[in-house]
Amino acid sequence: MEAHPYGWLSILPPLIAIVLAIVTHRAALSLMLGIYCGALILTGGNPLTAVYDTCEVHLWPTFVEPGKLRVFSFTLLMGAMIGIICRCGGMQGLIRLISPFAKTRRGGQLVTWALGLLIFFDDYANTILLGSTMRSLCDRLKISREKLAYLVDSTAAPVAGLSLLSTWIAVEIEYIQEGLQSLGPATNLSAVDLFLGSIPYRFYMLIALVMIPLVALTGRDFGPMLRAERLRLKSPLKDELDTDAFGEEATKEMPARWYNAVLPIVVTLGVVLCLLVSTGKQALATGVGDPEPLLRDILGAANSSLSLQYGALAGLVVAVLMVRLQGLLTQAQIMYAAGQGAKIVLPAIVILWSASTLSRMTSNRSVEGAATVTPYEFKNHRLYTGDCLAQLFVAEAEETPGATQSNSLALTIKMLPTAVFLLAAVLSFATGSSFGTMGILLPIVITVTHALLGGDSGAVLATNPILLASVGGVLAGAVFGDHCSPISDTTILSSQACACDHIEHVLTQLPYALLVAVVTILLGTLPLGWGVSVWVLLPLQVVALVAVLMLFGQRPEAS
Repeated sequence: MEAHPYGWLSILPPLIAIVLAIVTHRAALSLMLGIYCGALILTGGNPLTAVYDTCEVHLWPTFVEPGKLRVFSFTLLMGAMIGIICRCGGMQGLIRLISPFAKTRRGGQLVTWALGLLIFFDDYANTILLGSTMRSLCDRLKISREKLAYLVDSTAAPVAGLSLLSTWIAVEIEYIQEGLQSLGPATNLSAVDLFLGSIPYRFYMLIALVMIPLVALTGRDFGPMLRAERLRLKSPLKDELDTDAFGEEATKEMPARWYNAVLPIVVTLGVVLCLLVSTGKQALATGVGDPEPLLRDILGAANSSLSLQYGALAGLVVAVLMVRLQGLLTQAQIMYAAGQGAKIVLPAIVILWSASTLSRMTSNRSVEGAATVTPYEFKNHRLYTGDCLAQLFVAEAEETPGATQSNSLALTIKMLPTAVFLLAAVLSFATGSSFGTMGILLPIVITVTHALLGGDSGAVLATNPILLASVGGVLAGAVFGDHCSPISDTTILSSQACACDHIEHVLTQLPYALLVAVVTILLGTLPLGWGVSVWVLLPLQVVALVAVLMLFGQRPEAS
């Protein structure tokens, strides 16, 4: 085997990005510095040449790559559509349509949770819309602002991350694709297959969504949340001023028509699904008399970025036409609302761009996307980091002869889902960015997991539980760390939208997030590594949550 051209230095750029992100709490800046460090290594330490390579060889080619441009376009279009349906009162109308079902404290929490599931397309929109709209209802029902912030925050990111139509899906699939590209053309894996297959293995995200109705149905709380709920129940009922920094006052003059929100979303969903099927069938191009391909194969071959882009564009056009035909907004107001919505998602685009650039720099494909044929043929602009890590992991197992080697490798594989989940959680907690965590870890985790499972000597199936749990572990761990982090954007937005003290929100949500994480490790990632089926583990996790709530939770009314 030919010696790696950079050895341990190839690990340095992502390592620097991770360490700087933990120290500075700035994911995009840390990623950019990691990219520059990689350029220094590739250019032999010349700082001026490294600046040129950073911009012209790495950042710019990544930005103008057609698939990336479609992802950026989709994210901006979704943000613009969200801005318009918020400004015209459509989302408020949808929420008001459902809110009469909340007549008790239990009903109020369940309705808030259900509405959070409906606003599945974006976590920012979820927190802003739901928090600011449900405050008055929760105040009347004497549900604490801390509980409302928990309901909003713990629904927003998990539902957006799991949804098949959200501003997250393109990012998640793109990061998975970055990891698959480093495996070479021989791999039989597709990004869509891994994305869909990993959904049941994203234990934290799934169980966090289940935890909320369990808390509502049992009527039990614990820790700081129990204290907050009891204080709210003892406080006098009063009308509170519901103003915020997100433009709610501007929408109060608008007629709250629910269909102004529902129709653009439905159109977006319909166009995306139609284009996924259409582009997938075109890619497979079956001949006359050939059997019809399975839906899974169609989705795997589909052009997801194109489908998402034009689906979001169709939804935006419908939203604009509806508000214009009803005379709700002027052209200037539509432009302003669309701009404000697009501005909200700009940080996500910057993180996506920089993380994708670092991922490509550490990969084994050329700037044009060509796969490596001869060993390290693109070493003048690629670091082959995944190859180096894979060699380190596999070599460690190979150095120990006989049964010890087999046992060492087997234990590493069994512990991999848990280790990946914890690593993603720590990084996301320190940076406050789930997107940055996914971008840094997914390509490396996919490469290493593929190698450990014997990808070099044989095919690794897309249904392999360890591979799916490792991918799911990154995605779920990133959300867990995000929930616990006081510097997370969604954590901050949740407390602001719910008019809740930020630190109180962090302290009251933290025990709930930790409980879910512990359950999903003890009854999820650990036993799964030893071969227990995911369909056995998911019900056990729900039973464990119910048991903990009944044993340790208390009713706030029973103080």
